Amino acid sequence: MSSKTKILVLKLKEIIYTLIFVVLGIILIVLLFLIFTGKSKKNHSAPPAAQTFVPGIYTSSMVLSTNPVDIEVIVDSNQIKSISLVNTSESVATMYPLISSSLSDIASQVVKNNSTDKVTYSSDSKYTSIVLIKAINDALEKAAP
Repeated sequence: MSSKTKILVLKLKEIIYTLIFVVLGIILIVLLFLIFTGKSKKNHSAPPAAQTFVPGIYTSSMVLSTNPVDIEVIVDSNQIKSISLVNTSESVATMYPLISSSLSDIASQVVKNNSTDKVTYSSDSKYTSIVLIKAINDALEKAAP
């Protein structure tokens, strides 16, 4: 009577590890199935453009010597429309002759690029341009949503 009875001894630690790997395998298979077959019906049209600015007229003040000068920036929801000098006195135009030509050059670039990034200016009016760009940036910060 020789029966070949085999006794299998499993430790609890091995059973727990096996169950954990089986559960992780099932989760992995489900995730792979969802990734490759679970494509949702998406509308492929372009999302509406995010609002870049709050539409309006914004000003930034700066003082040249003792004369206040205002930069006016007009924006709509996604675009800079125009930039101009307002409330300037004749003494500002006389004492700072490059300010109006520098602003018109900078304004055209800012309106074209819709940003003050990558604005170029001549070395003749470097400091004037830097002051004007800072004032434009201050006005655009007020226009941020």
